[in-house]
Amino acid sequence: MSVGRIIETPACVAEGADWLAASDPRLAHALTLTGPLPLRRTGDGFAQLLSAIVSQQVSVASANAIWARLCAAGMNDPARVMGADIDSLRALGLSRQKARYALELAGANVDFAALRSDPSEAVIARLVAIPGIGRWTAEIYAMFALGRADVFAPGDLALQEAARLLFGLPARPREAELRAMAQAWSPWRSVAARLLWAYYRHAKDREGIR
Repeated sequence: MSVGRIIETPACVAEGADWLAASDPRLAHALTLTGPLPLRRTGDGFAQLLSAIVSQQVSVASANAIWARLCAAGMNDPARVMGADIDSLRALGLSRQKARYALELAGANVDFAALRSDPSEAVIARLVAIPGIGRWTAEIYAMFALGRADVFAPGDLALQEAARLLFGLPARPREAELRAMAQAWSPWRSVAARLLWAYYRHAKDREGIR
């Protein structure tokens, strides 16, 4: 299977946004409110995956603060993490559970280079096999670190809330419901996610994703 389209530049995001706007007037309306969408590409590798773990179930501000402390201590390097213990990682702001996850990831010997050429579902399957990495974390990594254009993260609360607001739903869609909704946004589901996060920021005046 092919890895599909890779988002590499702002022009790629703009192409996807134009396609989405043409496919659904509500997405077109959201785009008029948000303006051009961010690229949100990062590097790939251990640090980016650990960063996604840090972001699990905490506010953007908290995640940024914890990540800054980890980087200042050199804990964005797997060898440094392996030389640490749970208490020292907790002292930098990680919960006990996330400290354990960081150690598990550091010892997992992930072939990050190989993930670049794997289909998205294979990437997600490989990553969720590591303790502490759920589907949300793997999908975020595929979207931002690997640039996959057709990945979505329907378990994300900000995406659920943005969809509720934009589509006038009576309640936040559950993960399975939002995953089904997102099928209509293929092959640009990761751009649809960017649009919904931007719409969430517009509607709530706060960030929904780091």
